[in-house]
Amino acid sequence: MTDHPYSQQVSWWSVHEFVDGQLKMIGQFPMIGTPEWVSLDDLDARKWAAVYDAAQHWALHLEINQETRAEASRDVSAAEDWPVVAREITQRSMVYIPREAS
Repeated sequence: MTDHPYSQQVSWWSVHEFVDGQLKMIGQFPMIGTPEWVSLDDLDARKWAAVYDAAQHWALHLEINQETRAEASRDVSAAEDWPVVAREITQRSMVYIPREAS
């Protein structure tokens, strides 16, 4: 259990460690969703190995996506002096523009 049980952070390595032993034990298995996979009995270990393998690939996808978004966030943060930008916006919004009769 972690200090943050509701964290959304995904660790591919943790998933890989969890499924790796099962995948090595099973050996060969079809790709998930293929006709060969569909034809396997639901209790066939090869069918479940394909599900575990897909799960670790999905975890990798999520982890890479998280890293990419974090990197983009750092780039945006470094792109400007945001406190200065905020002050400029605030100062502009305090400008009084009188209305003219139409």
